[in-house]
Amino acid sequence: MGITDREVLLNIGFKSDGLVPTSEFRDLPDLKVGDVVDVFIEKQEDALGQLVISRKKARILTAWNNIEKSLEEDAIVDAFVKRRTKGGLIVDIFGIEAFLPGSQIDVKPIRDFDIFVNKRMEVKVVKINHTNDNVVVSHKVLIEKDLETQRQQILTNLEKGQVLEGVVKNITNFGVFIDLGGVDGLLHITDISWGRVNHPNEILKLDQRIKVVVLDFDEDKKRISLGMKQLEAHPWDSLAAELEVGSRVKGKIVNIADYGAFLELRPGVEGLIHVSEMSWSQHLRNPSDFLKIGDEIEAVVLTLDREERKMSLGIKQMTEDPWTKQDLLSKYAVGTKHTGTVRNMTNFGIFLELEEGIDGLVHVSDLSWTKKIKHPSDFVKVGEPLEVVVLELDGENRRLALSHKHLEENPWDTFETVFTVGSNHESTIISKNDKQATLELPYGIEGYAALKHLVKEDGTVAEAGEKLTFQVLEFHKDEKKIVLSHSKTYEVVVEEPKKEAKPKKEKAATTSNNDAEKSTLGDLDALSALKEQMESAEKKKAAK
Repeated sequence: MGITDREVLLNIGFKSDGLVPTSEFRDLPDLKVGDVVDVFIEKQEDALGQLVISRKKARILTAWNNIEKSLEEDAIVDAFVKRRTKGGLIVDIFGIEAFLPGSQIDVKPIRDFDIFVNKRMEVKVVKINHTNDNVVVSHKVLIEKDLETQRQQILTNLEKGQVLEGVVKNITNFGVFIDLGGVDGLLHITDISWGRVNHPNEILKLDQRIKVVVLDFDEDKKRISLGMKQLEAHPWDSLAAELEVGSRVKGKIVNIADYGAFLELRPGVEGLIHVSEMSWSQHLRNPSDFLKIGDEIEAVVLTLDREERKMSLGIKQMTEDPWTKQDLLSKYAVGTKHTGTVRNMTNFGIFLELEEGIDGLVHVSDLSWTKKIKHPSDFVKVGEPLEVVVLELDGENRRLALSHKHLEENPWDTFETVFTVGSNHESTIISKNDKQATLELPYGIEGYAALKHLVKEDGTVAEAGEKLTFQVLEFHKDEKKIVLSHSKTYEVVVEEPKKEAKPKKEKAATTSNNDAEKSTLGDLDALSALKEQMESAEKKKAAK
């Protein structure tokens, strides 16, 4: 009926007109006299007898009625995106703000919500909470409905070997999920490229459109396996025909294992360099001691199988075999002296590396002239240097016999004149067992004494750690063995009691008393003689 700056006069057919603030008509900037609008009657008469009406409440009630009707009828509603909020978007439907969750915007993950602000989109009401006056809408349900039709069509026509175009939907460390237009397929990391791929994101990016081929399809589980490398010929098929055993190739180290390293000649073509083919040295080490990932090197083809697509390579072949060098015989001639590094040892000896690829054996018996070495580790440790002299060289069989003790002359030639039979020497008892004692003689050599020769002049037996005078009984130069006695130094040797022979059953029964008497008298005579001998020795000692 009329419009002022502050109010709008409305006639609803009552005896009086109603006034509504102009602010409630902001959504109708072109409002003019004669237009028809909806209002809500709050009071027919207030205290002043005036009609109280509201267009805002009418809009709200109408909006909720429309929202509820849309939910019941599963109707499509036009929405305006007002702003972004935590977890989604705020949209306007029928003048009411509703929440559009980020997961309900599209079937694929949305990384940037801002691109939808101030734009219109179709949605469906999926939930109403009257308590909090909250409305939740979804745009995804509309897409899914359209995609379901496409999905069924794709699955119906799907077959192995079919080439399709898709969009990268998600990237994981094991592969990539490709959206084929309503249905997803998995492109495994091993099917992305013929070359080695550490992570799919090295080659593919999100939202990238690519072509793939269907490798397998499980209709029941609706699983689709896809391949990308299969769209290209295998790189092994394009290898040059000139490539053969003995050829030199260049490449990049792409992987290192305990047993060797893999050299990539081109994406999809790799060769194994076994650790034994990395150095002429016979002592296998860790491949990482020679190479690291990313190294670009040259190698020699050792074996090549085009059908199995396998190749073995070597890098030690890039240098000359040290055993075939012309100066080998003169450099390691018998009698020459060298210093090597202990690389390995066994019970019988030490393996010494004189240079890369040239190893020799030092037998445990060739470590020392004087010491009896039970195990080489008692003499030297792995990694330590050791000076040696060459005893024997066999170039054909790659054998080198070495010795450490031959750096010096055989001292046993001199010991023969020092430790003569009957000579006395100060010695220390190192150890004892149930048969003999081991002695430490002058010059650091070892000798041996039977237990009966450890009896001292006072009748006691010498123990380990005691230092006494010993007399040489035997000297064996070839066996490097010296037998000694302490008891001999005072000329009294106590014989070990002989084990009594077990009498035969028949004779034991017929033994006479006379035989027993003779045996007893014989023992008495022996003891008497021993007593006289000991008394005589004591008198001599007292006289001295």
